[in-house]
Amino acid sequence: MRVEIYSDIVCPWCFIGKRRWEKAIETAGYANHVQVTWRPFQLNPTMPKSGMDRRTYLEAKFGGADARREIEERLAKAGVADGIMFAFDRIARTPNTFEAHRLMWFAQQHKRQDDLAEGLFHAYFSEGRDIGAGQTLVDIAAEIGLDRDATRQFLASDQGVEVVREEEAAGHGLGIRGVPYFVLNDTYAISGAQPPDIFVSALQKVEADRPEGKVGR
Repeated sequence: MRVEIYSDIVCPWCFIGKRRWEKAIETAGYANHVQVTWRPFQLNPTMPKSGMDRRTYLEAKFGGADARREIEERLAKAGVADGIMFAFDRIARTPNTFEAHRLMWFAQQHKRQDDLAEGLFHAYFSEGRDIGAGQTLVDIAAEIGLDRDATRQFLASDQGVEVVREEEAAGHGLGIRGVPYFVLNDTYAISGAQPPDIFVSALQKVEADRPEGKVGR
């Protein structure tokens, strides 16, 4: 089964959605029968390349410090339930994520895309690292097993730029307005970080609808 996950690295619900998705496919026995591809979807496409002060950005977006803190508290509670320790106080800047998405495309070519997604989410949300910085991206790539020099050369080039733009445009063409957004076998979509049982039900529905019948697990 092919699954495309549209997400943005700075989206905390995308990190939570990843955990819930993984729990669903593991408990339902689909872990070895699903091919996942991560697709880019920038929540802040006009973000300056150097990023912005995170608190300033979020307080302007949500209407003040109290609203920001309330959202962070709710996310922290949801994260704990799914095994994620959000450390919002460590995050100084909201980055531009285009280069991170381009690196995700590079990792896909080396069959390490899911590892990189995990590495980027953890680096940003749990360690407060600046994933908009080139050196940080190189370091994270090396940590998940990608070649450091090859990664640095890739980021210094323009490889993948047009592909990432085209993939993001395809997401908008699907009518996606928020992430995470899961597309199963090009036929069934799930929006949001849904509970694992919702993912399981969707997987079973898509499998049952296959012309050749169910696939043994």
